[in-house]
This record gives sequence, structure tokens and C-alpha cells, in this order.
Amino acid sequence: MKYEPYEYQSYASRFILEHPYCGLILDMGLGKTVITLTALFALALDYFTAGKILVIAPKRVAEDTWPKELKKWEHLIGMKASLVLGTKKQREQALAEAADVYIINRENVVWLVENHRWDFSTVVIDELSSFKSSKAQRFKALKHVRPQVSRVIGLTGTPSPNGLLDLWPQMYLLDMGQRLGRYIGGYRERFFLPDKRNREIIYSYKPKQGAEEKIYSLISDICISMKAADYLDMPERIENRVEVSMNAKEEKLYQSFERDMVLSIGEEELDAVNAAALSNKLLQMANGAVYGEDKKVISIHDRKLDALEDLVEAANGKPILVAYWYKHDLTRIQKRLPEARVIDTSKDITDWNHGEIAIGLIHPASAGHGLNLQEGGCTIVWFGLTWSLELYQQMNARLWRQGQKHTVVIHHLITKGTHDEDVMKALEKKETGQSALIHAVRARIGGM
Repeated sequence: MKYEPYEYQSYASRFILEHPYCGLILDMGLGKTVITLTALFALALDYFTAGKILVIAPKRVAEDTWPKELKKWEHLIGMKASLVLGTKKQREQALAEAADVYIINRENVVWLVENHRWDFSTVVIDELSSFKSSKAQRFKALKHVRPQVSRVIGLTGTPSPNGLLDLWPQMYLLDMGQRLGRYIGGYRERFFLPDKRNREIIYSYKPKQGAEEKIYSLISDICISMKAADYLDMPERIENRVEVSMNAKEEKLYQSFERDMVLSIGEEELDAVNAAALSNKLLQMANGAVYGEDKKVISIHDRKLDALEDLVEAANGKPILVAYWYKHDLTRIQKRLPEARVIDTSKDITDWNHGEIAIGLIHPASAGHGLNLQEGGCTIVWFGLTWSLELYQQMNARLWRQGQKHTVVIHHLITKGTHDEDVMKALEKKETGQSALIHAVRARIGGM
């Protein structure tokens, strides 16, 4: 296919060429993969300055999106990729092959650093926000070899999904601490104040007055952000709440557990040891089932299954993508709708996009980033909600993106009077803070 880039895509590719290390905060659907590959092609095969290139990506994006994009565009012909995936032997063979780009899943970054002579000059990190924890082994591994890398390209749509503290590890991998400091402790001391605490134990931090603007100003020279709404005629998007209600008996079980954190259901005992565990179990109960001791599934209600079945019937054969969160949700959905198929492998993705799957079941954590699913349908049903704004946005962007020819409808199954309603409010609240960062480093093209 011939590549005729939008002006913003050409701008972004030039930004990569002009900045040895940079962060591209690109909204979902803007084509970050082809933008990056276009710049890499120029660096490797026109200017011969890229050296050996490593792309780090989520597993399914590494094995599906990047290789397919390379084959899709005429202007990338001649650029060879080697997929460093699979077993240890397969990964070693892939590293031994002659290629222009080596693509590895992020779970194997630690293995690569510890077991392979580091000879990569250019590193692309897709999704950069998956390196937001300074305590994670994958961050520590990349930090160790970062001085040996001459060019780093970070790609993400959600750089600070849980707050501005998330930015430090990501920016460190770009500039080795030049802008936000060499240590996260110093960054925290400089820009944050303790927020929630219990005596000497601090649970969270909040930005000091004016800190957000200072942080954005410091990183603005190496980061650009682009929102799809600014550059694309995005398809119409309709969000819908499908509310279901438990009966009096089910509500009593739910409320009793919410109050006491302990509940007996028949011979089964349900116990929540802390607030996080309570939240987790309340969301499960809102979905209709909950894990008891030894992972035994305790059934509560079928309200969401009934609502999902109604939506499938109303679709009348039109493809539906169902986002589930817990394994017992998946099991119950498959039992109710035997024709539903899990979208997990590259073949599943291809079949979905070819219209061969009427009901696709997908987990946001495994399919949130980078997968193009817009050709197979335009309807998403959230069977169970997630606290993660990042996964929520990325999941929706599998269908609501460039190339989608139809209005996208996003249904949320919400059990009234439960934790589902709290999650929706929290997602909306986090959206405000995230948008502030996107706006602060938004690219200005053509004097706009």
C-alpha cells in the first residue's frame, strides 16, 4: 500500500529524526507505528545513523502489529525485521539473524540485557508507560544499558495514567535524568508533597503548587503530544450505560460483605483482608460471581449475562467485542454464549478483522495497546470495568480509531448501587489530570 502521510505524521517523523531521544504522546489511532518505522527507515537505510535497532513492545503488538505494518507499506520495502519471541532457542536464533529491526516483547527485556551482549544503538519503547515503575525489573534492566544507547524513541498515548510520579522513570529512559533529575527521590522531593499517610508511612503524594506546569515545561522540548480529535475526522462515538439491578436477596449479600468484609454463602466463606481486596471482590460480585477460598467460584447473579445476551440479540449478527476482566467472567460468558470466541492469537485478530467472529472476547490487559481491530466491528461491551484509565482508553481505541468506517458504540454493563458506579466516576476524574499533560506538550503545526 502506498503511504501518503498526513501532515501531522510527517511532522512526527521529522521530530524523531531531529531529536536523538524523544517522547511521542500520540492519541490512539494516529498511526504511531508507521510514523516510527518511516523515521527508522530513513535513519537506517538513507542516513546510516541508526546502528542496530531494537523495538520493545507488548507481546501481541510485537508479534502482530509491527511485522504487519512493515509489510503493509510500499515505502518500507527492503527493511527486514527479526522477531525475538518464543522460546529461549527461538529468541537466540532471531538475535543471530541479519536484520534492520529486532522486535522483542517487554517481558523478555531483562533476559536480553542479562544474556546478550548489548549492541543496540537505537531503542524504540512501545508502550513507554509500561516502564512507569522505577522498581520494576524491566526498568532497571533498561536503565543499566541506557548509557550505551545513542537514540531512544518512546511511544505512548497515556504517559501518566496514575499521576505525575509515573513520568520520572519514562523520562529517565529518554534523557537519563537531565530534565527531571537522576533519582526519583529527588524528583519527588522537588515537585511533590505527602498526601495520604499513616504516621510515618506515606501512601501517596500530590503535586506542589505550580509543579505540573514546571514539569511540563521541562520535558516539552523532547516530547510532543497529538490528540486524534485535532488531526483526524474521527468516527462518531456513542457511550451507553446499560444498568442492571440485583434482587433484594442479592443486594443484601453484597451490602453485608461491603460492610463487614466477611460473608458466608452456603458452605463457602468470603473474606477481604484489606481495602484493595474488598474493592476487587465487590467488582466481581457486581459482575455476578466471586472467588472464594482456593479460587472456588461463588455464583451471585446472572444480571449482566442476561443484559449481554440481550445486546447480542439486538445486534442481529453484527460483530460485538466484549471486554472481560476476571477468568470466571470469561467462563460464564462462554457457557451462556458458546459461539463467542476469545481473541488472543494473531490468527484470531485476522479472523476478527475479516468478519469471521460474531462475538469476540478480549481482556484489556492483553489487547489494550497497539492492536488494530477496527475492521472487524464497531461495538464494544464492557462486561466488567477496570480501575485503569490507560487500559480503558486503549481498549476502546481498538475500534474507535482512524480507518473505522462506522459509528462506534461503547456499552458499559453497570450493576446499580455497586462498586461499578464508583469505578466509572474514578475513570472520569482521572481523565481530567491526563488531559492536562496532553494539552501541555501538544505539538503546534503550521503555526496553529
